[in-house]
Amino acid sequence: MGSMEDEGEMDQTGEEWTKEAILYVNGVRRVLPDGCAHMTLLEYLRDIGLIGTKLGCGEGGCGACTVMISYYDKRLKKCVHYAVNACLAPLYSVEGMHVITVEGVGNRKHGLHPIQETLARAHGSQCGFCTPGFIMSMYALLRSNQTLPTEEQIEESLAGNLCRCTGYRPIVDAFRVFSKTNDALYTNISSLSLKEGEFVCPSTGKPCSCGQKTASDTETCGESVTCGKSYKPLSYSEIHGSTYTEKELIFPPELLLRKLYPLSLNGFGGLKWYRPLQLQHVLDLKAKYPDAKLLVGNTEVGIEVRLKRMNYQVLISVMHVPELNVLSVTDDGLEIGAAVRLTELLNTLRKVVMERAEHETSSCKAFIEQLKWFAGTQIKNVASVGGNICTASPISDLNPLWMASSAKFRIIDCKGNIRMTPAEEFFLGYRKVDLASDEILLSVFLPWTRPFEYVKEFKQAHRREDDIAIVNAGMRVYLEEKGEEWVVSDASIVYGGVAALSVSARKTKEFIIGKNWSQELLQGALKILQTDIIIKEDAPGGMVEFRKSLTLSFFFKFFLWVSHQMDVKTSIKASVPSSHLSAVQTFHRPSLIGSQDYEIRKHGTSVGSPEVHLSSRLQVTGEAEYADDTPMPLNGLHAALVLSRKPHARILSIDDSGARSSPGFVGVYFSDDVPGDNDIGPVVADEELFASEFVTCVGQVIGVVVADTHENAKLAARKVHVEYEELPAILSIQEAINAKSFHPNTEKCLSKGDVDICFQSGQCDKIIEGEVHVGGQEHFYLEPHSSLIWTMDGGNEVHMISSTQAPQKHQKYVSHVLGLPMSKVVCKTKRIGGGFGGKETRSAFIAAAASVPSYVLNRAVKITLDRDIDMMISGQRHSFLGKYKVGFTNNGKVLALDLEIYNNAGNSLDLSLAVLERAMFHTDNVYEIPNIRIVGRVCFTNFPSHTAFRGFGGPQGMLITENWIQRIAVELGKSPEEIKEINFQGEGSILHYSQQLQHCTLLPLWNELKLSCNFSKARQEADQFNVNNRWKKRGVAMVPTKFGISFTTKFMNQAGALVNVYTDGTVLVTHGGVEMGQGLHTKVAQVAASAFNIPLSSVFISETSTDKVPNSSPTAASASSDMYGAAVLDACEQIKARMEPVASKHNFNSFAELASTCFMHRIDLSAHGFYITPEIGFDWTTGKGNPFRYFTYGGAFAEVEIDTLTGDFHTRTANVILDLGYSLNPAIDVGQIEGAFVQGLGWVALEELKWGDAAHKWVPPGCLYTCGPGSYKIPSLNDVPFKFNVSLLKGHPNVTAIHSSKAVGEPPFFLASSVFFAIKDAIIAARAEVGHNEWFPLDNPATPERIRMACLDEFTAPFASSDYHPKLSV
Repeated sequence: MGSMEDEGEMDQTGEEWTKEAILYVNGVRRVLPDGCAHMTLLEYLRDIGLIGTKLGCGEGGCGACTVMISYYDKRLKKCVHYAVNACLAPLYSVEGMHVITVEGVGNRKHGLHPIQETLARAHGSQCGFCTPGFIMSMYALLRSNQTLPTEEQIEESLAGNLCRCTGYRPIVDAFRVFSKTNDALYTNISSLSLKEGEFVCPSTGKPCSCGQKTASDTETCGESVTCGKSYKPLSYSEIHGSTYTEKELIFPPELLLRKLYPLSLNGFGGLKWYRPLQLQHVLDLKAKYPDAKLLVGNTEVGIEVRLKRMNYQVLISVMHVPELNVLSVTDDGLEIGAAVRLTELLNTLRKVVMERAEHETSSCKAFIEQLKWFAGTQIKNVASVGGNICTASPISDLNPLWMASSAKFRIIDCKGNIRMTPAEEFFLGYRKVDLASDEILLSVFLPWTRPFEYVKEFKQAHRREDDIAIVNAGMRVYLEEKGEEWVVSDASIVYGGVAALSVSARKTKEFIIGKNWSQELLQGALKILQTDIIIKEDAPGGMVEFRKSLTLSFFFKFFLWVSHQMDVKTSIKASVPSSHLSAVQTFHRPSLIGSQDYEIRKHGTSVGSPEVHLSSRLQVTGEAEYADDTPMPLNGLHAALVLSRKPHARILSIDDSGARSSPGFVGVYFSDDVPGDNDIGPVVADEELFASEFVTCVGQVIGVVVADTHENAKLAARKVHVEYEELPAILSIQEAINAKSFHPNTEKCLSKGDVDICFQSGQCDKIIEGEVHVGGQEHFYLEPHSSLIWTMDGGNEVHMISSTQAPQKHQKYVSHVLGLPMSKVVCKTKRIGGGFGGKETRSAFIAAAASVPSYVLNRAVKITLDRDIDMMISGQRHSFLGKYKVGFTNNGKVLALDLEIYNNAGNSLDLSLAVLERAMFHTDNVYEIPNIRIVGRVCFTNFPSHTAFRGFGGPQGMLITENWIQRIAVELGKSPEEIKEINFQGEGSILHYSQQLQHCTLLPLWNELKLSCNFSKARQEADQFNVNNRWKKRGVAMVPTKFGISFTTKFMNQAGALVNVYTDGTVLVTHGGVEMGQGLHTKVAQVAASAFNIPLSSVFISETSTDKVPNSSPTAASASSDMYGAAVLDACEQIKARMEPVASKHNFNSFAELASTCFMHRIDLSAHGFYITPEIGFDWTTGKGNPFRYFTYGGAFAEVEIDTLTGDFHTRTANVILDLGYSLNPAIDVGQIEGAFVQGLGWVALEELKWGDAAHKWVPPGCLYTCGPGSYKIPSLNDVPFKFNVSLLKGHPNVTAIHSSKAVGEPPFFLASSVFFAIKDAIIAARAEVGHNEWFPLDNPATPERIRMACLDEFTAPFASSDYHPKLSV
């Protein structure tokens, strides 16, 4: 056959292999060069300047890189459109196809697409980094659907997209328009011309006025919303998006006519890429390259190459081989080609279920259900059946089902010989299958089921949607009637997630075959299962007791389900009591319903109006630029960090010779190469930029490598070899306490009254003691840390663009390590893709590391961290340990609290002391405690330094409090809500740090919340549900909060701003705050617009820059709108005062005329504004003072339902109410509340950090196991409460802040703990069923493991005692 590498050689079928690869991107033809086989589609798109497609995680887990692929399917004779993750799609896999990115959907110059328009208007974009991905998922759904999508389809299509800001509700609301309307909105866009200011109604999809108030039905307007009773000057608006008349990009005619050729291309490091078009080609290639990897979607190989560093030399893309894409329905079953994609399989199965007899499709229905939860749409669109099978993952969701369904695999060797093997015998060991090196999987045969043959799927994961399984199963039973009895004639029980491969429970199967289907069979099988499926104590993945209990729970559910199916058809002795039916009912999520209730209090032209985010139209079109989108200057380099691999060690030697010989290498720098000072730190300089002698955590920076590309830099950094001498490491708070390992000078104490006397005096009827473990949380901002640094004037000045909440810290760190004055270093930040505290201090050392090579080489250097590195090195929310002793009376009045509180700071102090202090300030939450003593310590551990995160210690302090409040309720047999109300603080209360409460709105707010959720009725209904259902339980809870607003460090409460008025009447505002999605720029612009009485569109805020406004505090502590709003107002007032003499003499038609005339009169139209927060300050030596300017109050009610057999839960309802005074922008504030609540929901119920510590022996010491969306689960769209109601307290202006408003960023976060306590309430009901009424601890996050193991029953008893406590990394 000759060498296939030589282009133009013929193969045996006479077809030529070619290297000519073309691709259309947004309608433009592009020729792909040879040599790019290692590249992903995302890298290519960003390289050609299409930066709307974002890199969020690089593993297909977040959806930020979603694009739409179109190709002509010759088999179906039509164009097919689908969404894919560009970060996983190999560039050559889309050869001959049309790629549409967000830039191809619509833009501001030519008009927005209705999808973009509706998302922008519905406040569905905050930081905007994930927005293009959502737009593209929705766009692909609309392009691929012949009919209008249902709400369920819309939500399903977005399941593979993550958002950390919005809480998803506004996104779903925005896109719902497209399911409820006629096609006009979508297909015939030009006929729908919305006039300026018109709104698309979410219910009819037509222009209407309902949205002109806001997106709320329960709206009460303080006054009319129509803008501008003042002058109408030139109002600069972008071209209005609803005038969009362009037709969609058509499928390129060339691709319709073009004949496909087999491709033979190359990539980096000798990589070969083949795309055969016939089975024979594949077999020939496999004969030539036995180790070649076959791929379709690259969803597994892509992860292996990127995260597991696996190296494949030959890749064969089999997507276009017809014999591997067979999908045929026969009389015996379904023939499924190995390259068939999961979405195609799902659609075929759904069709088959509709068309064939019900008894034949039991296994089909099981596959449909399992595929629903398998992964996000983008993954299912490309992942293949054969790829999933041959990867042989021990947690594959489908392999247990193939085995249980008696599927057979057709295997073909290179000579064309075909053999059949049963799925049960195909899996041999960990990722080992029954395929010789010259064989490939050809197809799968799935037989129809027989009458009375039942197949069922099971899966339990951390998060229901788009998550890998903890344990899954496929089970089948075939029953035959013998006389009166139903006898098991055949069965199969297969589990995944319990061993190195999917395993069949053979002993159990043998036991049940031939037996009557009865309770005796169930009890016997459950006994045998315990010895049949054995999970070792040190099994990778941990959670051993939970996984063991799931094996029994699943079988029990299967037994009930089959019995119930039989009940419907026949009479059977093993019928299911109605209270047990809840165990077998499949979960169907209703569509999300949200309401937002607020009043509009206008002040001037703009303040108080629910304006959309100023950047929203840039974000929905992908035109908004982030740090990594900044074009690389000529000669620019990419940096990668050299990181420690040990938690505590002495560095013996560093060998960088491997790096120096790496391709594209330019330089490597260590501590000796730092031009200035190597010691850094935000508060105390206890960190090193580059570790010199010791490393104190895994992920500590030892050096930095620069190379010509990002990939080459990473490759070279991995080749730096460091020799260590390992030292003992401290890996938990408890270990730190035992070793007295605390950061110096960090012990703090607050007290009020006399705790000891109160405990001894006999006033307390009861005294309880206990511990609360509070879990940490990863920020998971969608945009990773990124900086671009360059020098000017030969290194005399250094400039940078960074993704940071604190540009001034970047300026300070870089000037410090380079030995330059701060006046020669400038840091600019336009916007960041989420921060949440994670970019307050921990971004600075990353920029400083990259500044060293930039300065030494005089070349621009860009550093952008991969998601796994970002999570590993940049710190998380602090985990806490609280040890409490509480005394109280029999009616529930708290008299004394003695609390020791510890936080896990990691290997440097960072902001940990301030975090501890805020936690101590908030440990009363909203409760009056006459005698209180709090002692706090900051623990030194060998983890990366933990840092600020939304709430800054406040939520941890309040969670400890709510835990012992709930315990008091159990001890006294009362409801927690009753205990809370008895102990509420009120107007004039003196707090434990001597601040007096003023303007306290807690009581009216709490009463309104109780009324809105009808608490007593909700409680009754939950109790009634629990009586009627044994295996599902509901719980309800209400939680209040009080959050102090100000930086607790006094000098940080200052803000500067620069306001420039131009002669055309437009205003440019620059201030020290950073826009990270919270709407700060929008609110500040509203303040300026109202101050000058001009429309909002006349005000522009470009960027935050240290050379415009110096010495700014980080954008944090929720106080930015208060401070920067006031600073801008100060500047505006100065300019107005200067304009006043001119304005009073003439009657101007517009602000532009006024400004122009002032200029002619030589009046200065630029002013610097400044603000300091008054009347604050706290003295730790006396323990007295006013650390906070005011408090934001809030309350939340939640109702949840849990599955006691698996630990699954969902939030049925959440009602949230906050007192935000007179809101500056109620729509943005509601968005902040929803986003904070859902992020808080992640903290209390989903997001578990697993570190290599005593609790997780299977993880290397000090390493973070959960370092990407694959293992760390933030809430997805499916975790949002079904009914999500947000309201703002009316009629309570805040006299202490700008325009009577209140801060909103952090206060709502803690309210998600209402979900946590509702879960606990449901668990209490489950435990009561087995007579356990005593109090029990529940750590956060309340993951399925913690919920399941707390619900004691006969399925947990064999594996864990009643006081078993799943371990938590704290």
